[in-house]
Amino acid sequence: MNNETKAALTFSVSAQRVDAHGSVAHCKQAEIHLDTDLAGRMDAFNPAELLMAALAACMIKGIERVTPILKFELRGVQVRLHGVRRDVPPSMASIEYEILVDTDEPDRRLTLLHDNVKKFGTVYNTVAPGTTLSGVLRRLPK
Repeated sequence: MNNETKAALTFSVSAQRVDAHGSVAHCKQAEIHLDTDLAGRMDAFNPAELLMAALAACMIKGIERVTPILKFELRGVQVRLHGVRRDVPPSMASIEYEILVDTDEPDRRLTLLHDNVKKFGTVYNTVAPGTTLSGVLRRLPK
């Protein structure tokens, strides 16, 4: 079965305003509070932070997906992101990331893992064309 004949995955999320300070989004049995307050909120993700969190989740999920295939041994993964927003037009100008993998695998295998993250990540491949997206995957320091 090729990519064109496979059934497309679909996703559904709903969100609604709670009050002038925030909103809430629902998906499956999960809920996340959103910072939609014009003054900002410290206890919720704003839209740009949600985009970066989605990118981080995409990277980690991609690693979870390929490690059994590659027989890649790891103890943990951390993703750190830094985004820069431009005002005109309003968009993310750039996102830099650092993926830290707790592993004893050789460096060439780290490169292979990073290549898979970039090649097969849905959110990664959605964000990359419109944003300067750059980063590294490295071993977590001991």
